[in-house]
Amino acid sequence: MSREIKEKILNKIKEYRKIFIFRHVRPDGDCLGASKGLKEIIKDSFPEKEVYLTDGQISEYLAFLGEDDGEVPDECYAHSLAIVVDTGNMDRISNQKFKLCDEVIKIDHHIDHTPYGDISWVEDRRSSLCEMIVDFYSTFSGELKLSPKAAFYLYTGMVTDSGRFRYSGVSGETMRLAGLLLDKGIDTETLYANLYLDDWDNYKFKAYLYNTMKRTENGVAYVYIDNETQEKFNLSFENASASVSSMDAIKGCLCWLAFIENPSKDGSIRVRLRSRFMEINTLAEQYNGGGHANASGATVYSREEMEELISGADAMVKEYKENNRGWI
Repeated sequence: MSREIKEKILNKIKEYRKIFIFRHVRPDGDCLGASKGLKEIIKDSFPEKEVYLTDGQISEYLAFLGEDDGEVPDECYAHSLAIVVDTGNMDRISNQKFKLCDEVIKIDHHIDHTPYGDISWVEDRRSSLCEMIVDFYSTFSGELKLSPKAAFYLYTGMVTDSGRFRYSGVSGETMRLAGLLLDKGIDTETLYANLYLDDWDNYKFKAYLYNTMKRTENGVAYVYIDNETQEKFNLSFENASASVSSMDAIKGCLCWLAFIENPSKDGSIRVRLRSRFMEINTLAEQYNGGGHANASGATVYSREEMEELISGADAMVKEYKENNRGWI
């Protein structure tokens, strides 16, 4: 079935002269890598086609991946194909002009709660969307071209969304496809320097975070980062959100949460949820979010709602620990 869907996607790419690639709001490394990598594959394989990526949203820590194309007039979307990557539902597509395209293809690795698109290829077992794009290339490598530039984009997404190949979704196929990218000559030292080196303010912030984070009775670690703290440590919204990764190695804490006040002062608080062994996405879905089993996002609109979410996570951890062995 997977090959049949991939063949349909390839045939649609061949059919259209103009192709637009879309992605979700606040794109992460996987989303950026997949959209940019797919664009390069299509451009290199079919030089006569017009391929556009006009989103414009790029997180500060991923700025090294380069800017997108500029905006184009609405009439340019006519008689074109839309390919939406890494986006579970249409509301999260950052550029809603995908609706102006003639047909829509969805390529995603999130649980398919809200199907959309004329063609939909979803594999929620995949560790990253970039893994799927590399698989797409590999399936039709006789027709498609993969440049070192495209490989760099796609490897970035695989590394970031798999937690440097540590998360449970990583399989032998993941590593084989990553190896295919490495064979293109990726400069991993430069890549990892861009991804993981921190500036001085971030190190000072981590010290603050470790002193202020809290833990519930049953083992949920959490931190709240308000606008004042973000300003004090000169943090971007994305850098503040990345603080969730600083709590991922606490023994006995099977779930960890980061609450980040939105700098736009619209009353919203972004929530990043992570877990080990147990699934956490069902909790995120109760708070305007969703995602993967062990990595999800949500949004709350008050401290009271934040406390409710923490209590819900604590209850889930308690139940898991009482009914399962082998957790650490």
